[in-house]
Formats: sequence, C-alpha cells, structure tokens
Amino acid sequence: MAVLAAAQLLDELMGRHRNTNPNEKIKKPNWEDPEYCKYYMVKFCPHDLFVNTRADLGVCPKVHDDEVKELFEKADFTYKKSQYIEEFLRFCRHMINDVERKIQKGKQRLELMNSRPEGPPMTQAQTEKNQEQVSLLSEKITSLVREAEEAGTCGNVEQAQGLMKLCDRLKEEKDQLLKQQENSHWSMTAELAAAQEKQMEVCPVCGAFLIVGDAQQRIDDHLSGKQHVGYFKLRQAYEEMVASREKEQQEKEKRRREEREKERNARGGGLGSDRRDRERMERDRERDRDKDKEKDSTRDKDRHRESRDNDKNNRHEERERDRERDRDKERERDREQRTVTVIASANIVEDHPMTAHVAAPATAVSETEVSQTPSKRWECKEENRSAATKRYL
Repeated sequence: MAVLAAAQLLDELMGRHRNTNPNEKIKKPNWEDPEYCKYYMVKFCPHDLFVNTRADLGVCPKVHDDEVKELFEKADFTYKKSQYIEEFLRFCRHMINDVERKIQKGKQRLELMNSRPEGPPMTQAQTEKNQEQVSLLSEKITSLVREAEEAGTCGNVEQAQGLMKLCDRLKEEKDQLLKQQENSHWSMTAELAAAQEKQMEVCPVCGAFLIVGDAQQRIDDHLSGKQHVGYFKLRQAYEEMVASREKEQQEKEKRRREEREKERNARGGGLGSDRRDRERMERDRERDRDKDKEKDSTRDKDRHRESRDNDKNNRHEERERDRERDRDKERERDREQRTVTVIASANIVEDHPMTAHVAAPATAVSETEVSQTPSKRWECKEENRSAATKRYL
C-alpha cells in the first residue's frame, strides 16, 4: 500500500512516463485501458474520500489521470461508457446502503439506552436478601438431585420423578430472583449513565453519534470532517446522476413521441392519420382473433376426429372378439353334435341281431375313445360304423 501511494505521488509530480527513455515512443492514453480507475473517470474515486478515517477504503490500485478523464468526458456515449457509469452508481449505492444500516443500528442502540427497565431499583438490603435466597435454593437443588439419584439407583422411580419435579420448580424460582437482580443492576447503571452522560443523537449523513446541544465549534468540526464530507459528496453525486439519467430517459421518450407524430403527419396528416392508425390496429387485432379462433376450431376438430377414430377402432376390435367367440362356440357345438350322432349310430348297429358278433370290437373301440382327441375319436367311430355296415350287408 505504501509503495502504491509513493508511485501515485511520483506520477503526480513527474508524470506517468517518468521511467521511459528519451528515444522510446510514448503510448497515447486510452480511457478503455484497464489500468485506469473507472470511478475517477466517471466522477471521483471513493477511495480518496475517507483517508485516515474509520471508513477508510485504502489506496486505489488503479491510475488516476486527469487527461484520461477528459478523454472519457469527450468520448461519445457508448455501451462501455454506460457500463462504467453503471459500476460507479452500483458502488455508491452499496456504500450508501452500508451507512444507512449503520444509522439504523445507532438509533436502535440509543432507544435501548434511553429505555428504562420496569420497577424501581433494589436497595442494598434487598440485594443481600436476594443473594441469600439464591444460595439457599442452590443448596436445596443440589441435595434434591442427589436424593433423586439415590432413589433411582434403589429402584424407586416414582420417588425420583417427584424429586426432579420439585427441583425444577426451585430452579424456576432461582431464575426469577436472578432476573430481578439483573434488572435492578441495569436500572442503577442506566440512571448513573443518564446522570453522567448527555443525550445523544445519530448523524443522518454519516451515522456518527452527536451530543444534543453541543458547542457550535464541535458541530462545525464534525460537519467539516472527512467522513461526513465524504458521505455527503457520495450521496449528492449519486442523487444527481440518478436524476440526470431519469431526465435523459424522459427526453428520449419525448423525442420518440415527436418523431412518431412527425411520421404520422407526413403519411396522412393530422387527426385523420391517427384515426386510420387506430382503425388499422383494430383490423389487425380482429384478424389475429379470427386466426386464433380458426386455430382453436381446427385443434378441436382434430381432437374430435382422433377420439372418433379411436372409438371406431375399439368397436371394431370388440366386434372381432365377439365373432371369434361365436366361432369357437359354434365349433364346440358341431363337435358335440357329431359325437352324439356317431354314438347313436353305433348303438343302433350293436342292437341289431345280425351284428352281434361285432359288438365286442365296437365296445373296445368306444372305451379307447375316452383317452383320444375329438378328431381321432371321430375317425375311430367312422371306421367302426363302416365295418359294422359291411358286415350287416
């Protein structure tokens, strides 16, 4: 830090190019170089406001050059220049917020100092009596804790719980006595402080404590101090720059409105052009509404079509399932009828007197039909029937 301060002092006395050789070309300064202080180019550097004060920010690590500052002021308003201004305003806002918090804390502190505790202070005899009661309660609490521990070790849980409850009550009484003693001590110290000290107030600019009704010389010394002057300058610069920015924005808006009016007058002139513009805007809005309605209707139609197609597909699938189910039932019914017919024909052949000698094979075949599939049973029965018919003839 000391080296930087010495370098800045040498730069002010001998110039920034004090170490260059006579034959070397000197580089022209450019305000966009990162070595130059942005805050100093915009307005001033906050590091120079609070030197050797409680709010000292230290030495600025950047270079402060008046020539570069003039170049910055003469340069056109660009995005980078606006960023420099924005950074300066952000830093000022941060410092102002810090000092505002300091002022708020100081006011709360004064309110706490001026507030008096409830009840009058205790006398010396009352204080001694209070201390004796506190000591007696402490002894009782320790003895009850010891008895509760002994009862717990012996297995008397209910007795130990009762002793602990009594111990808690005695602790509450002890806390109340200690609180009364502390309040009495605070009230006595507050009265002594109020008798010895004068009424204080907080400076609304820098947050320092001031004595109400103090000598004018001391008030003037405070107002001319570095810390007060620094925060006053910081607040003033911030308010001025914010006001100028708002004014510039209002002027820009005004120029834009004037340009729009000139364009309208050049197109059609007067109030008629405004009316035509409004009508055109209304037509555009109606057209947009119609487009939105068409989009919504097409979307609804697509949804209805999709749902209808899904319903058709579902109904078709249900019909197919019903048809398959009916086909299966018909096949089963046909199989049963065929089985009954074959069995009946076989029984007729067996009952005839001319086919008594073939009854035994038919019975044997019918017994094997039970363990075969319906198709095989049908084939066996057809063979038996043909054989019986041949013999009969």
